[in-house]
Amino acid sequence: MAIQGSTAHEIADSIRALIGSGALVAGEGLPTVRGLADSLGVNRNTVAAAYRALARAGAVESRGRGGTVVSGPVRTEEEGFAAETVLRDLGSGNPDPDLLPLPVLAEVDLRTPALYGDALIDEGLRTWATGWLAEAQPRPFELSVTSGAVDALERLLVASLAHGDVVGLEDPCFLSSINVVRLGGYRTVGIPLDEEGITVAGLRAAIDAGARTVVCTPRAHNPTGISLTAERAEALREVFAEAPHVLIIEDDHYSLLSRRPYHSVIPDGHPRWALVRSMSKFLGPDLRLALLASDPDTAAQLRTRLSPGKTWVSRILQRVAVGMLDHPDTAAALERAGAHYAERGDALRALLRERGITVRGDDGLNVWVECGVDGRAVSEAMMRRGWLVRTGGGFLLEADEASPQIRLTAHTLDDAELRTLADDLRAAISDALRR
Repeated sequence: MAIQGSTAHEIADSIRALIGSGALVAGEGLPTVRGLADSLGVNRNTVAAAYRALARAGAVESRGRGGTVVSGPVRTEEEGFAAETVLRDLGSGNPDPDLLPLPVLAEVDLRTPALYGDALIDEGLRTWATGWLAEAQPRPFELSVTSGAVDALERLLVASLAHGDVVGLEDPCFLSSINVVRLGGYRTVGIPLDEEGITVAGLRAAIDAGARTVVCTPRAHNPTGISLTAERAEALREVFAEAPHVLIIEDDHYSLLSRRPYHSVIPDGHPRWALVRSMSKFLGPDLRLALLASDPDTAAQLRTRLSPGKTWVSRILQRVAVGMLDHPDTAAALERAGAHYAERGDALRALLRERGITVRGDDGLNVWVECGVDGRAVSEAMMRRGWLVRTGGGFLLEADEASPQIRLTAHTLDDAELRTLADDLRAAISDALRR
């Protein structure tokens, strides 16, 4: 390895060339700043600037006392069905397609085209969304429309943060949120949850660690199903009130399907906040639409990334959404869907508790199971019984393949199938404990 150069740009280019040629491989350490500066005869600040540029580009990463190493490919997990499996898939995280209000699509009028320079938000959707979001956030806000909640989170972070800034995330966390933060080059600090939501001590620790943005799921947290209580939300608002510089992002992804009340953690008068509500769970994942209410300054930053000629959200999709939302059959369809998910989740949790299995949360599409033993061993034992489950390690900010949790998406199962699932899971945990 022969790193060359006399400027930060030349040194960074030399290291990237070595990585590209295979002379430096993922995980391999670079010389210390002092060592490389001495060998090249340059100022240490020059080498430090080269390393920072490489880190911003994702080519290297700093491991503190472990030095600077060449980055490897970022490992990500995604929601969705497993391809080409003969097992009963309980790991998808998907809504039930039979409960989505898709038949109303045939009645949506799409005849009037939208053109360059038209308003970014369809007026019908603006009217509907403004009223709905104002019920949750009765304070001045501006409305934005994004291509789903993940798109909203990514745009909020890019508009508000610099590479390497700290983001506070729930731990465990929604897979897509983890991926957005990792791929964006931000640092994460985990905030643990108990049965009332993220903890006050965890939030304080995240802010003390330098978090400039905190993402919070007020109800039906994915993967655990935990929802904030009114008391916990009030305590969290008190913490946030002491940190007006922090951008608070509430990801209320389950919204219209939730059986739990929405308790906001955003204090009155807080200058930087955003509430994101996806339509994926109740109108369908393929609609790729989310509504975002935020303070005016945050909205202005978002507009620079949602302008005509760049990446506006299709007005056709917006009209489809408002057509579905305004349809006289939709409210009843959403009520049926929410009730079904709640009933199936409650039934499975009760069956598991009867068998001495610990579960968490009480809302959402999924059931989070604390197995008390390596989740991989439980998963393998479940495969032998015909079930495909999602292990919990990928939902942790520090991925741990041996984490003792699994997540089940079982709302399509009938009563007999749920009982079989519960029996099989009890047996699988016992098998794993004997290994």
